[in-house]
Amino acid sequence: MQYAILCYHSEDVVGAWSAEEDAAVMARLMVVQDRLAKEGKLGPVVRLLPTTAATTLRKDTDPPLVIDGPFAETREQLLGFYIINAESLDEVLDIARELGSANPGGSYEIRPTALFFPGPPA
Repeated sequence: MQYAILCYHSEDVVGAWSAEEDAAVMARLMVVQDRLAKEGKLGPVVRLLPTTAATTLRKDTDPPLVIDGPFAETREQLLGFYIINAESLDEVLDIARELGSANPGGSYEIRPTALFFPGPPA
């Protein structure tokens, strides 16, 4: 089964990391990602730019309204996600725990996917 691991963290915390701290976290994550890729369990991995680079299309108006940013009133923002192929929720929870040990703070939301269309190769 395919799952999405949605990665939430405070942009202020992650944005305050030095280049060396960020590189160290990414290197630890790459160890886990490389193993998952070799096992055929790793799908796309996405790291999003900060919410300051986001644009929102509000569909509750006619015509829809385009505004800068998501304006989320939350402590943590969606910073990225993984697509994982796993046999069970328990397996993907183990994967999320391993990713979490490589990446301090934040939280992971795990959801089974209903549809995945990868699109054309980049």
